[in-house]
Amino acid sequence: MSATIPQQKGALRKEVLERLKRLDRTQRLTASEQACALLEQQQIWRNSRSVLLYGPMAGELDVWPLLGKALAAGKVAALPRFTPETGRYVACAITNPAAEVKPGYLGIREPLENCPEVSLNRLDLVLVPGVAFDLHGRRLGRGKGFYDQILAAVRGTTCGVAFEEQLVRQVPVEPHDALLNCLLTPARWVQQ
Repeated sequence: MSATIPQQKGALRKEVLERLKRLDRTQRLTASEQACALLEQQQIWRNSRSVLLYGPMAGELDVWPLLGKALAAGKVAALPRFTPETGRYVACAITNPAAEVKPGYLGIREPLENCPEVSLNRLDLVLVPGVAFDLHGRRLGRGKGFYDQILAAVRGTTCGVAFEEQLVRQVPVEPHDALLNCLLTPARWVQQ
């Protein structure tokens, strides 16, 4: 009897998270720097006027340095902010990370309540964390569906961000799972 898709997802999540535990702090830092540098070389990054980044959780590839670079380049830089009333994330613009960001839902860095909301369908580029990715634009998140809700409203380019250890042959998907347009790792840029 074969496993259901939710069971397959659970097993894959466990397997990839175990792989990530083997990366030490130096490896994570070096890989994050390489991925950020590679993204800065891409035309989509250079041409984007509005970008949704994310506050990395422990174990995720760290794109935080790109926030300052986006602001310095005159881009609208946004981060997800959890809205408890709806149970969803919204994108909010920030101009000063030191003054406008605090730990929010699950301890993730997010904009303060007074930061203006940015319509998801007006973003040029959305950087998307996750647990596992494949080279066909499929992504496995943490299982709560928050980014699937965000991705359903985005009209710009969606880019999965991962360590090489997070790449798998195939991510099992369900109808609600959104496909990504591209994938960034420390060693590669893959566009669909």
